Amino acid sequence: MPSIKAALSKPFAKLIAKRIKKWASQPLETQEKVFQNLIKKARKTAFGRDHNFDSIRTYDDFRKNVPIRDYEALRPYVDRVVNGEEDVLWTGKPIYFAKTSGTTSGAKYIPITKESMPTHVNAARNAILMYIYETGNIKFVDGKMIFLQGSPILEEKNGIKLGRLSGIVAHYVPKYLQKNRMPSLETNCIEDWETKVSAIVEETIKEDMTVISGIPSWVQMYFEKLIDKSGKKVGEIFKNFNLFIFGGVNYEPYRAKFENLIGRKVDSIELYPASEGFFAFQDKQDEKGMLLQLNSGIFYEFIEAEHFFEENPERITINDVKVGVNYVMIISTTAGLWAYNIGDTVEFTSLRPYRVIVSGRIKHFISAFGEHVIGKEVEQALREAIANTDITVNEFTVAPQINPSEGLPYHEWFIEFDIEPKDESKLIQKLEASLQKQNSYYFDLIEGKVLKPLVVTKIKKDGFQTYMKSIGKLGGQNKIPRLSNDRKIADTLYKLELTK
Repeated sequence: MPSIKAALSKPFAKLIAKRIKKWASQPLETQEKVFQNLIKKARKTAFGRDHNFDSIRTYDDFRKNVPIRDYEALRPYVDRVVNGEEDVLWTGKPIYFAKTSGTTSGAKYIPITKESMPTHVNAARNAILMYIYETGNIKFVDGKMIFLQGSPILEEKNGIKLGRLSGIVAHYVPKYLQKNRMPSLETNCIEDWETKVSAIVEETIKEDMTVISGIPSWVQMYFEKLIDKSGKKVGEIFKNFNLFIFGGVNYEPYRAKFENLIGRKVDSIELYPASEGFFAFQDKQDEKGMLLQLNSGIFYEFIEAEHFFEENPERITINDVKVGVNYVMIISTTAGLWAYNIGDTVEFTSLRPYRVIVSGRIKHFISAFGEHVIGKEVEQALREAIANTDITVNEFTVAPQINPSEGLPYHEWFIEFDIEPKDESKLIQKLEASLQKQNSYYFDLIEGKVLKPLVVTKIKKDGFQTYMKSIGKLGGQNKIPRLSNDRKIADTLYKLELTK
């Protein structure tokens, strides 16, 4: 017999699904309402006054008055907020800063306001409820759930609490889930990631875990430690584990490895959360892409990635996007981020409703020779190359080799295999074929003998974990870039003698 909580989850899921379908079926009206609300609320802020919000009536007015900014460009305003000033980017003061490690800015302080905080929490909840509504599966509701996340210990800066987003969100777990939730607060507060995962294994190994959530690369570490301790597959340890919730990276390169670690297939839900907002979640098990959250206080703009670095690229709304085009996503939010470039690129898989996949990062690409290879392309190439084989991959990244000791330049793939290919040349042929098919620029460079075919460099077991530890980014929300346009990561892998 399901508990009262499990039984109530079905009608609640039905109610939420009805609400979501309503705004998803009126996307343009929903976004226009969000847009007008944002402008109205922020008119009297410092940013609103500086950008003529009083005279903004239409999206065209907004485009003319508010330029696109990244964190560095918005930083003069953010610094004022951090220093305790009110009514700068949004009314009043934020209730939190989500602290992230910026590559160019040092620490970034992303404001979270009383208006924006609920959207982070509700989207994660709604993703699970939509899964219940679609599948009718409520068995997991009464079991234990684990969310591998950052420490919930928060610091304070000028009266505003700050910490990692996952640590902030940990304070908002609904009461009806708190008894089910693991790990304990004490374990969750452990800062050292390896120590923390070992402690989580000790706490959970004898529990009835039904839901496991986190970034795949770090969940993989947890699974491997469970197997080392018990000698059993994860699916044997947790017989009722049937739902994996993930975000942050594409799951496909990990899927075969995970199914091997678990010993069977489990359902999964993909999320697209970030410190700047919760943008999308998987609303259908059999549909590609995640439902874009159009009703969460976020107004979206898009710029074709191909034209992003031009002097005045065209900015469009969801009204003009097309399926299959690589876009840089620009957001304006109830946290006071305005025409803000979060750095992600997305592709629409559907316009009825609007669903997206994350295709990469606008700064994470290889274009040393004008090829502009993106994250989605290398992930797809690897997925196709290892399909219907025994090969499994733990982690990988790609970098250009511009100055080889001999011969033509090439793309170097650093791959940590769990099960290595029996025929490496065949793997390379498949990777090459897929990349050349997806990217005509890359094809032309290979055909024109500007580049030679890619090279695979094997990484030692746990080599990428060692690398992440060496740069102080082991665990939490940190992840390996799929590709880089320089050799910083590549050179460090060699320097640390992590190649085979």
